[in-house]
Amino acid sequence: MRKTLLSITILLLAALMIATPNFSPQAAAQDSTTLKIWHYESPDGAMGAAWQAAMDKFEELHPEVTIEFESRGFEEIRQTAPMILNSDEVPDVMEYNKGNATAGFLSQNGLLTDLTDVAIEYGWDQILSPGLQTTSRYENGIMGSGQWYGVTNYGEYVMVYYNKDMFAEHGVEVPTTFEEWEAAMQTFVDAGITPLSVGATEYPAQHIFYQLVLSQADRDWVNAFELYQGDVDFHDEAFTYAAEKIVDWVERGFISDDATGIPAEDMGVAFTNGEHPMMVSGSWWYGRFMNEIENFEWGTFLWPGNELHAGSGGNLWVVPANAKNKELAYEFIDITMSPEIQSILGNAGGIPVNADLEQIEDPMVRELISNFNAIIEADGFAFYPDWPAPGYYDILVSGVQELIAGTMSPDEALDFLADPYFEYRETVTD
Repeated sequence: MRKTLLSITILLLAALMIATPNFSPQAAAQDSTTLKIWHYESPDGAMGAAWQAAMDKFEELHPEVTIEFESRGFEEIRQTAPMILNSDEVPDVMEYNKGNATAGFLSQNGLLTDLTDVAIEYGWDQILSPGLQTTSRYENGIMGSGQWYGVTNYGEYVMVYYNKDMFAEHGVEVPTTFEEWEAAMQTFVDAGITPLSVGATEYPAQHIFYQLVLSQADRDWVNAFELYQGDVDFHDEAFTYAAEKIVDWVERGFISDDATGIPAEDMGVAFTNGEHPMMVSGSWWYGRFMNEIENFEWGTFLWPGNELHAGSGGNLWVVPANAKNKELAYEFIDITMSPEIQSILGNAGGIPVNADLEQIEDPMVRELISNFNAIIEADGFAFYPDWPAPGYYDILVSGVQELIAGTMSPDEALDFLADPYFEYRETVTD
């Protein structure tokens, strides 16, 4: 499996290296009457609501321009973006995944427009704090510095969602330490309830794995793993602890081994239906839960005991190098950054980066934003585990699935994760 995934990544790299020199963004025909936008946010979610409001605002300002919006799935864009952006059939602006393996990889291959001058012109460099700029800027494909190749306009982080009614029914308090959290999960297991709703066919299970890693890590560890600023050992204390803890949680019934066949959507629906008391995932679910959970009270808490958390600025607006209408794309991005649209995002359950916080009405959303700001102030964001290398998302999904299924030992799974990481890291650091 690992060899197959690596082969796919290598073939993709080779195809891009061959194709990219033949394409000429300067030759793309300009079309000032149409703005083509792609994103993958749910219309029921906070970002989806905000981006629709931004499109409405854009059409109000430009009645002569027709917006052609296409909703593309997260997995679809993740898997096909390099091929699509190397063609003439590209959007003018689209949402794309942040990190070395995605936006960094495309920027390195000339598929994204350098937005540095645009960011200064519109003042996005003043709106976004240095920490939030990390995922917007890339140098030789590595995030954190260099030119702007995308713009993040919301925040996100991984947390624990919990069913307050189930907690009260079983006498469980919100845990403040990791030990208290494991004890709480054991209480639910003893009552015949699987505590965590988990989807291991996509990102959620690997986020749990990474949160466990981060419980034993520090900022130097994160910089080494994510930014290549130091040595990485996949059999160190942090990685070993996380791999062994995943196995332990399955054996204790905290995670069902059926999670290996559950996608993220089904995980969220199971929590919404009250089948599990907890779900570990990102703030992108928040607005949707506000709209869809009707039969119980719910809340959130940060991963108990962690100083570092998976999270960052949100996914990026990028402008393909081959886009036909870049100026209007820039203006649309700026509209999404405006306090008006940012306040809509916040009130819908998202984490704005430029809202008038006095306009945020819901106390739960204010708590969501407050926790995000607290993590920023504590330098607590550790990004996401799939960012270091192209194709690494699939490697992580497979590796954590093997741990949950019991088909790999912790040592075997960590070896599985190590090889692709070092293979790509060597190509960009040598």
